[in-house]
Amino acid sequence: MSVERHHDAGTIMPMADSSKSEINFTAPMSVRHAPSSPIPADVQRLVTASLSEASKRAYRLDVAHYESTGRRLPATPEIVASYLAEGAETYAVATLQRRLASISKAHRALGVDDPTKSELVRATLRGVRRTLGVKQRQAQALLRADLFAVLDLLGERTKDHRDRAMLLLGWACAMRRSELVALDVEDIEFTGQGALVTIRRSKTDQEGCGREIAVPFGRTRHCPIAALKRWLEVAGIETGAIFPSMDKHGNILPERVTGEVVTDVLKARVSAAGYDPSAFSAHSLRSGFITSAAMAGATSFKLREISGHRSEAGLAPYLRTVSLFEDNAAARVL
Repeated sequence: MSVERHHDAGTIMPMADSSKSEINFTAPMSVRHAPSSPIPADVQRLVTASLSEASKRAYRLDVAHYESTGRRLPATPEIVASYLAEGAETYAVATLQRRLASISKAHRALGVDDPTKSELVRATLRGVRRTLGVKQRQAQALLRADLFAVLDLLGERTKDHRDRAMLLLGWACAMRRSELVALDVEDIEFTGQGALVTIRRSKTDQEGCGREIAVPFGRTRHCPIAALKRWLEVAGIETGAIFPSMDKHGNILPERVTGEVVTDVLKARVSAAGYDPSAFSAHSLRSGFITSAAMAGATSFKLREISGHRSEAGLAPYLRTVSLFEDNAAARVL
């Protein structure tokens, strides 16, 4: 067996056979079996479908970053620990934890010992967490008043109609950006009370059970139903993607928008309204609705009907922000 010296000085580790070092994340769970028991093709197909494309893409990118540092898979606990220590100088704790999970997944896919479970790696991660802290920077919630300030600046251009419908529908349904861009005309059922929006698949519903969200007619100058109908009329969209891409001249393109476009649209629109765009992301629509609705007195049960959270724990970060000002102790003495 050949050996290779890795970039962390003095560390020698066995170099894996090329057939084992190639990790195919399009079939992420292809753990090696003995030649006498090959995995049937239909099983491989179903195993491949066990993870979303986004998850498989994230695994590939994380492993690619790990290998870009000159390290190789499979790895020893010492090498993974050094990777964490090096990354702590640049990356957030959440990023390092995600990459560690991808490295763990890669080792399981190769059918070899997982170094991330070692006490050395665990202790290194604990040290990183204690040194850097684990509080993540959250995107600022786009509250109702802020949303209306943004929408008030939109005009009657084709792109204005699209962006207005995108922001209002994404906000009123507390959607993740992946859910918003996946919407088709067939997912909307207009009714006498507003519209029923079907989310066919989401981050927490990879099996595609789906859920329906009821969106009533708005009582203000910014009605999501009216904005959506107007956009579909202006764009002449009768089937397929509700939100297609557009070129710089406002011409509608055949492909649907990506999640990154939703973020870009939001940042551009909040910037035009005088807000700091760096504080916002596409998630600001989701968090903005949940926070605004909670402030208006909506119960957590009704909030979860729209947001799709499966438990109270998922809503807790949003509700805690609201509850901090309810019956605040300082308000009693200031």
